[in-house]
Amino acid sequence: MRHNPLSRPAQELNSTVHGKIYEVEKENVGVESGHRVELAGEKAGGMAARAVKGGIRRHKLKPYRAAAAAEKQAVKANADFLYQKALHDNPALAHSNPISRFWQKQRIKKQYAKTLKAGGKAKKTAEATAKAAKKTAQETKRATFFVVRHWKGCLIVGGIAFIVLLLFGGLSSCSLFGGNSGSGLIASSYLSEDADITGAESAYAAMEAELQDMLDNIESEYPGYDEYRVNADEIEHDPYVLISILSAWHEGVFTLDEVQSTLEMLFEKQYILTVEEEVQVRYRTETRTDSEGNPYTVEVPYNYYILHVDLENFNLSHVPVYIMGEEQLSMYAMYMSSLGNRPDLFPQSGYVSKYYENPPADYEVPAALLGSDEKFARLMEEADKYVGFPYVWGGSTPETSFDCSGFVSYVLTNSGLYNTGRLGAQGLYNISTPVSNPQPGDLVFFTGTYDTPGVSHVGIYVGEDGDGSPVMLHCGDPIQYSKLDTSYWQSHFYAYGRLNYN
Repeated sequence: MRHNPLSRPAQELNSTVHGKIYEVEKENVGVESGHRVELAGEKAGGMAARAVKGGIRRHKLKPYRAAAAAEKQAVKANADFLYQKALHDNPALAHSNPISRFWQKQRIKKQYAKTLKAGGKAKKTAEATAKAAKKTAQETKRATFFVVRHWKGCLIVGGIAFIVLLLFGGLSSCSLFGGNSGSGLIASSYLSEDADITGAESAYAAMEAELQDMLDNIESEYPGYDEYRVNADEIEHDPYVLISILSAWHEGVFTLDEVQSTLEMLFEKQYILTVEEEVQVRYRTETRTDSEGNPYTVEVPYNYYILHVDLENFNLSHVPVYIMGEEQLSMYAMYMSSLGNRPDLFPQSGYVSKYYENPPADYEVPAALLGSDEKFARLMEEADKYVGFPYVWGGSTPETSFDCSGFVSYVLTNSGLYNTGRLGAQGLYNISTPVSNPQPGDLVFFTGTYDTPGVSHVGIYVGEDGDGSPVMLHCGDPIQYSKLDTSYWQSHFYAYGRLNYN
């Protein structure tokens, strides 16, 4: 029998609260005997007495902690009831994206808790407001005193800030990756306050923790099923990707309050949650008795309910190309190329190692190879310009930076050797002729480098290095030269391909 979901919170609330009240009444009976234990313990010495007192206090507090837990469960049950009521009153919400419904539920819970506490906080809020006003007056007086004592320094700092704004406002996206001027340094830096940057990262991580908690407790979120089948990607993101997106999206500077809706938008695009119900008709054997008292068995059909929960992590770094125009994508690429000039913010990020601590080694294509093939030389003259550019999913120009196929397509077209237009890795393979004896300038293809069917990665074969190892130039992260005889590239190698260059 399927129960009305609107009735469940009230039923759980009733049974839970009554049970905890009974526990409070029952456990208070033990307090008197607890006092006798305390007196006996004091005779054994001061340290033992303190330990016993601690135990007595914990024993006394236990029923009240249990009551507090019951209150917490009551709050959750009522919030769940309000959410179910919202679904009942707004059928369109029930058919929305599960991630959207997840956040709607979180908002209802938070709003309910906020409303519940509002009455008790009124006095505290008034007191806090008075204290804050007094503190603000004190801080203002202190700041005024600082300016009077250090007026020259304040003028200098104010002037620098004004110049920074002028420089930043005058930059164009065309200069994002070029030059080493002070203006380029400013433009590629995170300009938001550290508290807002780390606060945004913490807020996003908290959202991920709530999503993980929902998956871990899927049976309580979706009660009443016979079986739960959960298939979920790992919940994770890189903080530099997040902060670079936020900086580009909010035109260089943001506050934590300003990005709350942006964080939710990004979250819904990164995590794709699918929840589907499957109903199977199964049979069970039942023993019955006929009119003469003889037992017999029958196969009785019944419905078996399965909830399928699938969570896809689309990868946050893949989101920008779908939500940004070229200018914003260019800003995002700029921030990623420099990590906002703040490798200290998130040292655990893998980008710090790739971009700062262990950047790709320099490599020079042998001059003999360039001198012997004019077309290959033209190809490399164009391709080598972009070594060190960051990997940007969907990027296909120097302004936006590149992904693997965007890089190869752009270089082939702008070197004048082959106008490919914008093709993906599989598309580049489709227009190539497979070869077993690669020559410098051929393409090299791979499969399985990420979850996609067919060819997933492409690079430009540039010949062998001094040790005889085959080398390619490709848009890894960042664009770099890599040896092809490593275990990773060997395990994903698919084919070499040749184009008929102009």
